[in-house]
Formats: sequence, C-alpha cells, structure tokens
Amino acid sequence: MPRVYIYDTTLRDGAQTEGISFSLKDKQEILDSLDEFGADFVECGMPASNPKDAELFESLRESTTGAKVVAFGSTRRPGIRAEDDPQLNVLAESSADTVCIFGKAWDFHVTDALNTTLEENLRMIDDSIRFLISRGKEVIFDAEHFFDGYADNPEYTMEVAKTASDAGAAWVVLCDTNGGTLVEAVSEITAEVVGSIDAAVGIHCHNDSDLAVACSLAAVKSGANMVQGTVNGLGERCGNANLCSIIPSLMLKMGYETGVGLDGLTHLSKKISEVANTRNIPHLPYVGDKAFAHKGGMHVSALRKNPRTYEHIAPETVGNIRRVLVSEVSGRASIEEKMKILGIPATDKNIDSILSTVKDMESQGYQFDGADASFELMVRKSSGDFDDPFDLAGFRLFIDEVGDKKLTSEASIKVVDRFGNIEHTASDGNGPVDALDSALRKALTKFYPFLSGIKLVDYKVRVLDEKAATAAPVRVLITSSDGKDNWTTIGVSDNVIEASLIALSDSIEFAIFRNEAGKKGSQ
Repeated sequence: MPRVYIYDTTLRDGAQTEGISFSLKDKQEILDSLDEFGADFVECGMPASNPKDAELFESLRESTTGAKVVAFGSTRRPGIRAEDDPQLNVLAESSADTVCIFGKAWDFHVTDALNTTLEENLRMIDDSIRFLISRGKEVIFDAEHFFDGYADNPEYTMEVAKTASDAGAAWVVLCDTNGGTLVEAVSEITAEVVGSIDAAVGIHCHNDSDLAVACSLAAVKSGANMVQGTVNGLGERCGNANLCSIIPSLMLKMGYETGVGLDGLTHLSKKISEVANTRNIPHLPYVGDKAFAHKGGMHVSALRKNPRTYEHIAPETVGNIRRVLVSEVSGRASIEEKMKILGIPATDKNIDSILSTVKDMESQGYQFDGADASFELMVRKSSGDFDDPFDLAGFRLFIDEVGDKKLTSEASIKVVDRFGNIEHTASDGNGPVDALDSALRKALTKFYPFLSGIKLVDYKVRVLDEKAATAAPVRVLITSSDGKDNWTTIGVSDNVIEASLIALSDSIEFAIFRNEAGKKGSQ
C-alpha cells in the first residue's frame, strides 16, 4: 500500500489558536506524545522568533526521537544574501536536522506584502534552500498561498514550486493558507504539481471553509504523500486540517499506510486537549465522546445485532469506545445494553422499572444522556446494587456582606455515614455552591480520605422554563475529576441550591462507589 507521511504542526500552527499558550514543559510533553504516537515529523516552532522555542530546540540537542524534529522559519529577506540573514542562520545552527521554510507563491503577496519583485522572490527561495542544504539540513518548502496564487497567476505559482524543487527541497508543500479553496481545485492543482516537479509533494490546509480535511484527502488522492495538520484541528482562525480525522480516513477508508499507532488516536486527542487546557470537543469524528454514542431505541436495537448497522468503523480501532445513551426516546434495548455495559444483570422487571423512571425524571427536566454517572447510580440503586454511603442530615447557608459590598458564603453541613457516624462541619467558598461543595467534601473526607483528591472541574446551569423567570426550574450539571477520569452528574429543582446539592451528592456517591468497586476488583 502507498505510504503517507504525517507532519504535525500542533506546536507551531496549533499554538496560534486563540487562548492557547504552551509552556516549555507543555511543548516537551506534546512532543513526547506525538513521538510515541508515531508522527513522522513534528514541527516544534520557530527558534528565531522567541526564547521559549529557542530553549526547546536547545534542550533537544541530546534527545533522540523517532519523529523528525522540525524547525520552522522563512526564506531570506529581500536584498540580502542567505548567509547574512539572521533567522536563516538560527535555523542552520538549530538542533533540528530538518527545517521547514515558507515562501510566497502568490504574486499579489510578493508585490504587496513583501514589496519586492517576482524575480527576487524566486531568488530568495532558491538561495535559502541551497544555503540550508549546504549546512546539512533536510529542507521542506511550504509554498504559502499556493492555491490562491495559482488562481491569479498559475504560471508564476508553478515556477515557485519548480524553483524550490530544483534548489533541492525534499518536499514542496502546497498551502491553502486562507482556507478558501474548494476540493476539486485542490485535487486538480495538486495533480499538476506532482507531475511537474521532482520533489515530493505535501499538502497544508486551513479550515476557513470547513473543507481542510476533505481538501487534504483529495490532495493525497492526487499524489501528495505528506499531510501537514494539527491534533484536534487547532490553529488560527477556524483552525488547521485535523489530523485526528485525516489519519483514520487515510488508513481505514483509502488504504494508505502511515507510521502511527491508530489505536492511540483518541488518547492523543484527549492528551493534547488536556495539555492545551481546552475542553475536549465531544462531537469530533473518530475521537470525540459523541462519535460512537447512540441514543435512539431503534438504533440501539439494531446495533446490538450488528454494530455495522450504525457505526462506520469499530470504535476501538481508533481507541474510542461505544456509548449507549439513555433518555425519554430510549427503548428497552437501550436500557438493556446500558446495563450490560455496566455489568448489572437485566430482567424484564427492572428494565421496565428503569425505563419508566427515566421517562418520568426526564419529564421533570432531567437529561441523562449528558450525565452518565447519575444514570448509573439510579440504575444500581433500583437494582439493589448500591448501598448509600452517606446521608445528608441537614445544611445551612450563610451569605454575608463585608467591606466594599463584597459577599461571602459559608456552608454548615451535617452528614451521617452508612455506619451511623456523624460529622458536622462548615466551610467558606466562592459563592454558595462552592461553599456547599467544600463543606460536603470536608465532612466526608473523614470517612473517605481519598475524596480530598476529587475536584469539581465544570458547573453548568440551564433554565428549563425561561417564561417563569426567577421561579423557573433549573438543571445543574456538574463534572468532577480524580485527575484521571471525569464524570458528570445532574440535579433538577426550582431551587438552584437544591439542584446543585443533588448533583454534588451524586458526584461524591459515584466517586465512593468507583473507589470501593476498585478495591473489590483488586482483591
């Protein structure tokens, strides 16, 4: 099968995402993850642009990675020799054996952005590539704005590609920098370039028209054998081509080989989100939490007979899992399959009871397809597979105004464990819900010390009847984490404090259940 090389630019293009700033430690951690995954090239940044990238490349002088570490920069400036250009010298002296430089392929950019001549631009490309090769570097040339340039002046744009190839670039990468080119044009232009130059051809797409993945796959079909992109499609504006969609499509749909371990794809996606401090995008194809989530009763019924009925690939192929959601549109098959996943024996009696409870609770505003932990607790309790670890005997909230009209919150709470032991404590917080959370965990940590490591990581409130204004019932969703796994619980009430406390209690009950089940499993 033909081989496609994977070039990751999460550490450079991905770092240009609004709201993301990678520390040096972050960059090293991401590089290690991409190397373990099997990426062929990892672009680590621009050593000439900032001290952080310079320090990263310096730290890599003694390291050995399977992936080729790439330093990024540009062609020389107009009017000077390549050997006199400071940033080219930084690239030449960097620890990276491979460098990627970009140059202008659109005549409009040459004359209006660089303020130079078309002939000088070609000399800049030629000089820069030859200089870096003379310093022992493998050179990848990113032809910036290639497709826009081709639309305006195809002869000149093709001359840019030929110049880079003739100068000795190992790869000429065609960039859809503005992300506005349609799939058919990318396919046709790539095929022309592949047939016209000696260098290998790559593709680099941005997602401004929501076509970056499709355009990348079309370019490969037309002969490109390198794909540049980012994990989760991170990048400036609308992002770059998403490698988490491109790689499995290449391998599973188009029959190409890559060097990656495909079953590690979902883990990689979540790892990058964690390091970047961004929330996982649940609806991402292949790797998202919703990618293999099934809610409709008829869908689940067919799925149980053969997963191919509603899944285009097996989720474990990319390291993901199948999820069966339960809601008021669920049927018996959904409940039975969910209980099977949870390892709870299913009978006609408890299936009917659970389905009736779900429909009744959802009519009140509950929504279990986004709160798996609360659903699991409900199922286990109704099946006699759960012993309440504590009882909330009572609580009080105090909200006071202190200096400068600043409000403070304090919660006093009393809990009783399953053995009758009582703990009564109080805690401050940033608002009433935080105070309740702190007080509840403080009280229960005496009985369950591991709870000190549980954190509330997300809190959402949804008004269920906007016309009822301040008297409207609310739905509260709380996501908690033990540092490894996250789980979500739900509470509904016309009192936001009560709804929050229901979700908080479920969250802690679920944590206790997981901890005790883990201990039993290890015995």
